[in-house]
Amino acid sequence: MKHNSAFIAIPGLFAVLFAVGCTSRPSVRVAAAPQTAYLFTYFTGNSTDGLHLAWSRDGYKWEKLGGGRGYLKPGVGESKLMRDPCVVRGPDGVYHMVWTTAWDGRTIGYASTRDFMHWSEQRALPVMAGIDGTRNCWAPEIIYDDGQKNFLVFWSSTVEGRFPETAGASENSYNHRIYCTTTTDFQTLAPARVFYDPGFSVIDATLLRAFGKWHLVVKDETVNPPKKHLRIASGDHASGPFTVPPGPPVSRDWVEGPAIFRAGGDYLLYFDVYREKHYGALRSRDLQTWEDVTAQISMPAGARHGTVIEVPQSLVDNLIAAERIINRPPPNVSTLLP
Repeated sequence: MKHNSAFIAIPGLFAVLFAVGCTSRPSVRVAAAPQTAYLFTYFTGNSTDGLHLAWSRDGYKWEKLGGGRGYLKPGVGESKLMRDPCVVRGPDGVYHMVWTTAWDGRTIGYASTRDFMHWSEQRALPVMAGIDGTRNCWAPEIIYDDGQKNFLVFWSSTVEGRFPETAGASENSYNHRIYCTTTTDFQTLAPARVFYDPGFSVIDATLLRAFGKWHLVVKDETVNPPKKHLRIASGDHASGPFTVPPGPPVSRDWVEGPAIFRAGGDYLLYFDVYREKHYGALRSRDLQTWEDVTAQISMPAGARHGTVIEVPQSLVDNLIAAERIINRPPPNVSTLLP
């Protein structure tokens, strides 16, 4: 199954050099500490242990946080799963997360945090409650739309009886399209609407803002004949419309869960090679020509469908410090006795 405007146009994480001294003698160059890092939100297994986190300085080499433990255990939704976690930072500095709660159902999960250690109460958002025939809500993603001053949430659903021209094109009679809602407070949701219909079954949408446009990465879910690859559509606004059909395939077949972000002067497109149980990655300067850089990335073992955001380095430092406290061995009692 299954970032978005709040974490798209991000600066590189290469060390910034600055000169100190005066013109009468050679300057001394000192490497400044990085101010930002990349945070990867993901799940493992069937997601019952919840949210996992990893971090990176360069967007290629990732280190798991918390010793690989879950940071938030799922507690809402039809099956209480936490698959496909997607996070965005709001204008007030609060991080908002949505996720898949079940294989079948009409809700998605929601919670918020400032530090990824202390979380709000989890809620099941009934995004498709008003649409009869809804089978599922998979891989929700979230961005903050600066133009509209609201959060845009989008996901894939199959609705029985809709789009009969492509019925039977996917496994188990699924026939997905991308749906969306908007909200300002995660209490009141706009009625769900079709966000993207490319003319075939499609899942795992994610958004990137670049080159003055919005780029929508989707997975072609067609299995008859097999496709299962990633394609990119574009539009002038986060809310659409987007080009139909999308561009040609940019990835190999049988992948899913794309995450796209900027790292330095490049754009990286990560994806879950789910049949082979590992991650793959592509790199581009223009979103047109792509180079396979899978051999250059290092991911936590067992990572599944995640997303990447930019965060202050201090947030990662705090998570690492908290992990050290948790893992600190107890004092040797014998040394404390008189």
